[in-house]
Parts: sequence; C-alpha cells; structure tokens
Amino acid sequence: MADSYKPSKGMIEEAKKGLEWRREHGRGGTAVGVARARDISNEKNLPLETVKRMHSYFSRHEVDKKAEGFKPGQEGYPSAGRIAWALWGGDPGQTWAANIVKRYTQGAEGGLDLNPEEKIAIALSRALDRILKP
Repeated sequence: MADSYKPSKGMIEEAKKGLEWRREHGRGGTAVGVARARDISNEKNLPLETVKRMHSYFSRHEVDKKAEGFKPGQEGYPSAGRIAWALWGGDPGQTWAANIVKRYTQGAEGGLDLNPEEKIAIALSRALDRILKP
C-alpha cells in the first residue's frame, strides 16, 4: 500500500470547479471541504487517513445528489450540496476513495495477495487508527 495517493485528473477538475463555484456563489462546503479542494486541485498526494475521511464524506452525502439544484438544468444549480460535492473531488473522488478504502480493507482482512511492505503499512495504519481514536 502506498503511504499517500495521487488525485485523479477528474478529481482535480471537480475540485477546481468547486472552488470557482464557491467564489462565484458564496456558498457550499465547509473550511474542511475548501482545504480538501485546495489539496486536490494542487495535485497533493493524500494520506490514507484523508482518503478514509473522503470515503466517509461521500457515504454520508450521497443523498445530496437527489436534492434540487444538484444537476445542470435544475433550479438553483449549482446547489450548496453540489458545490460541496465538487470540493471533495466529485463523482471521480467518490469512486477513487471507495476503491482505495476497499483495497485497504481487503488487504487488512487478508483478501489480497500483498507484499511484505504492504502488509507492514496496513498493520501500522491500523495501529495508528487505534491509538489516535479518542
């Protein structure tokens, strides 16, 4: 497993769009979402913990995609939810984070054939998870 993960081109485009929309419309996202968009748009590699937080964000906010103003042509587009979604990397970010978390989880459960470095990285990450959780 890598120590950090490079955002995809689609994520970078979404994050830039989200930052532009936020400046233009004065709404959407939180300080955390803006920070995430800046990291993604600057092509900064993201650590596993950040990828996990992204996956959690997308899981919680999937319902926002059903709200008015999320899709082009709808009243209020782009809605605050659509802007926030873009800040986190949009649909490309959702898929990217889910795939990384799935690989991490499968590897941690022994579902993948991992090399020794990957096994150590997973063990260390899980140990840090336990230590850092309040």
